Amino acid sequence: MKLPELLAPAGNSEKLRVALHYGADAVYLGLSEFSLRAKSSSFSEPELQNAIKLIHSASKKAYVTINIFPHNRDIGLIKDHISFLAAASPDGVIISDIGVFELMTKLAPQIPVHISTQANITNYQSARFWQRQGASRLVLSRELSIEEISSIREQVSIELECFVHGSICISYSGRCYISSFLANRAANEGLCTNSCRWQYTLMEEKRPGEYFPVYENQRGSYILSSKDLCMLSHLDKLYRAGINSFKIEGRIKGINYLSGVTGVYREAIDSLSDIPYKVRESWLHTLKMSSNRGFTTGMFLGEHPQSDYNHDSSEIYTATHALIGIIRAVNPDGTGEVSLRNNLKAGNKIVCQIKNQQNTEFEVSNIKDIEGNEVISAHNEQTVVIQLPAKASVNDIIRRKS
Repeated sequence: MKLPELLAPAGNSEKLRVALHYGADAVYLGLSEFSLRAKSSSFSEPELQNAIKLIHSASKKAYVTINIFPHNRDIGLIKDHISFLAAASPDGVIISDIGVFELMTKLAPQIPVHISTQANITNYQSARFWQRQGASRLVLSRELSIEEISSIREQVSIELECFVHGSICISYSGRCYISSFLANRAANEGLCTNSCRWQYTLMEEKRPGEYFPVYENQRGSYILSSKDLCMLSHLDKLYRAGINSFKIEGRIKGINYLSGVTGVYREAIDSLSDIPYKVRESWLHTLKMSSNRGFTTGMFLGEHPQSDYNHDSSEIYTATHALIGIIRAVNPDGTGEVSLRNNLKAGNKIVCQIKNQQNTEFEVSNIKDIEGNEVISAHNEQTVVIQLPAKASVNDIIRRKS
């Protein structure tokens, strides 16, 4: 069997470069208006066209998202966007709405259509329906077990994709109305406020101000806040179940998260041909470097147990390392230009995630500004020159232990 594709998010041009650098076979990207990313700094159409060209020049694939649930006011804009995509030639378009699917098949029949997880494909009958309609790939619901995925694979011949890492919505495959109800921001139009992560308390109607615990915890209740999906230990099972593409969730996530997760899953997928498949301790170490809420296997192995929810506010977000910057240039003398996202001081011990290498820790002996002046420290948004470890390259990420 061909190894599964590694599919990573590319919310802007910098994230695109990082995803490709750390080994993604394909990326998903799009305009914020149509891709459930309304709060992100996404692409314009000219930028999207250039991004697709860059991706193809790297012999990778570009999948464009049009996965909102559109209203009447959106249809004309989507028609225009599909006409644009017909010329831009992405490798696929991810949709969730039947009407948009019909528009795609009429206006750009040459572009493969992927059916989004938002379409809630949870059974083989639904999968067979979309295959008959001409879809080329199904992004399966996150509520399926591996056993159910195997049954769907037996019934269809088109490509299957599933999420293997990242945030989990507590509503069915992300079809959630909490954000709309509480904050007047529609999750299914790309404006989710992550209301399921908020702290909630229980109060009886005739006892205003008197709060009742849902769980015995003084910090409140986080019963809607799932830990993050991590299927690293079970990729071989998904592979044998017939999944063609492993997808990384990345809504509003930064390059610290993207680099670590993409690099780890690249190595893991390449190890699937090993018998037996084994998870390396270094992979788990790297995943914990960026912000996470702890890890769960979701529904893949059966029910989502209570222990996989963060009922304690102190457990919601943790990270062992902070992002320091990204390497923008490497000089012949072994120094490099680093675009800082945090403060950096001479004498700091930092870690470089070198592409296709182990994380390398080293000490910053001295720092120079971009004009060549030696400085004691520098801060966010500055570009500095420091000595780099061997084999470091452009777009490598640098972190410091928290």
